[in-house]
Amino acid sequence: MLELLQKNRFFYFPYILVMVVVAVIQINYTQGELMLWVNSRNSLVADLIFPYVTYLGDGAFYVVVSLILMIYNWRVGLMGLASFALSSLTSEFLKKLVFTDSPRPLKFFEQSINKYHLIEGLDIHSFNSFPSGHTTTAFAMFSLLALLDVQKERGWIFLLLAILTGYSRVYLFQHFVEDAYVGSLIGTISTVVVYVLLRKWTIKSGVD
Repeated sequence: MLELLQKNRFFYFPYILVMVVVAVIQINYTQGELMLWVNSRNSLVADLIFPYVTYLGDGAFYVVVSLILMIYNWRVGLMGLASFALSSLTSEFLKKLVFTDSPRPLKFFEQSINKYHLIEGLDIHSFNSFPSGHTTTAFAMFSLLALLDVQKERGWIFLLLAILTGYSRVYLFQHFVEDAYVGSLIGTISTVVVYVLLRKWTIKSGVD
């Protein structure tokens, strides 16, 4: 496992650092305070960009990416689908069966919603907040792409895309920081587990 992290250090080392920093921040500030901090730093450009960035965490997008990988190598494509299945099922289990009807920011702040910046026309949900499914999917997908990419120094690009997707969920008032935080863990760990289990199987077809 350490060898795997070392080999893919451009993704995992910055990821671990970000997770430690965000964990410390969450210890010192409430989810409400963090939401207010993110929400107050809005801009017209961000309002235009993030509604599209968030689709990087859409399940359909991951399936399409896996099908494209399948054209390149069917075993790698199946690895992608396995990662999507494990991460999504874990997220949905927690979201629908464990943390049932956990309120999203729109519901949580409904008594003071006028204080917050909302993007006009955006469909914002009210329940099933924890964890963030889009963030789970984004980290599952981009961590897999980082693992598969032979140019390991590009790992930070995949990490940046995953982080932007998770941030977009908070910016769009769809999730709290803790939702995105745990979603990233579920997605990343799910992919590592699938990759470790299926790596030897894919090596048979020339993929490492």
